[in-house]
Amino acid sequence: MGTLEYNSSRPPIKVDDDTLAHLKIVIGTKLRRHESFMMTWLPEGEGDGGRMTIWMNPSIPLILSFDGSTMPMIDSKRVEAMMENLSARGELVLDQLS
Repeated sequence: MGTLEYNSSRPPIKVDDDTLAHLKIVIGTKLRRHESFMMTWLPEGEGDGGRMTIWMNPSIPLILSFDGSTMPMIDSKRVEAMMENLSARGELVLDQLS
């Protein structure tokens, strides 16, 4: 289980290494193009069923930390689907990534 840390102001977001590898490509592509977007997830340990949303911006520090030393295989169709969903909604929803 890897982590995604954004702006270091909250606990890191826990994400499995396979999903994190795909997120790395999608987020990197958007931020490299200077395209900001929202990202939403269900925080671990939050008992009220609440959701968190952040505004992803190229100027804010981002750290992706993988648990394993071997990069997972990238599924280009999964990356394409993630990019299409993000473009259509303007938001990347982590709990809907599969």
